[in-house]
Amino acid sequence: MMDIKNYNDFCRALLAAGFSIAGGNDEGVFGLINFDWRSEPPGSPIRWHTGDLDTDPWEWRIRVLKERDDIAYGKLFFRKGGFITRDWYPYFLAARRSGRTFEDAYSDGLISHCAKRVYDILSAYGALSIHEIKALAGFGKDEKFRFEKAVTDLQMGLYVTMCGQQQKRNKYGEEYGWNAMTLCLTERFWPEDLFGKAAAITAEQAEAAIIKQIFRLNPNANPKKMRRFISG
Repeated sequence: MMDIKNYNDFCRALLAAGFSIAGGNDEGVFGLINFDWRSEPPGSPIRWHTGDLDTDPWEWRIRVLKERDDIAYGKLFFRKGGFITRDWYPYFLAARRSGRTFEDAYSDGLISHCAKRVYDILSAYGALSIHEIKALAGFGKDEKFRFEKAVTDLQMGLYVTMCGQQQKRNKYGEEYGWNAMTLCLTERFWPEDLFGKAAAITAEQAEAAIIKQIFRLNPNANPKKMRRFISG
């Protein structure tokens, strides 16, 4: 992989790799930036949490969603942030969904009722911020953990994905606080033909292709963690 010094370098490397864990810990599998703010290499232009759009990896997750249509970002690996490119997304869809629709997975008991509440709201309204979803789906303060788990479960299952961010607004329409991430159904994020490609790949074929790519990127990848990386 190429030496990454800025956002454009990162995008080129990511498109070549196909996927990457987003944080500084590659979990023994693969990450393009495998160091965090506590262990930044001396002399590296990459600096975490500076707010610099070109050299801060934390900012890149928003930039790819704003500026590109071929990279997805969300909680994709080990329930943490990650990236998957358009070319490789069908393989992860095939590996994780195994040809099941959301309704199939819910009927089979693989989706919680809380996750269905979140999914149904996004299905009805389109892209929404985290706090909008919580309010519209009727989650109370005592359901914080269940709500957060449901949102992560849906991302890990590739049913929902992050699609940007927006400023919070109070009841008077005034902006306040930090920007909030927005979510949408995966089917709204990607074009229809991508799902056709996924449908033509078996779960076994998808897993084999991803394993081959992981070993190309990291010959020392941990096999046990690699299975979790693929299956979600």
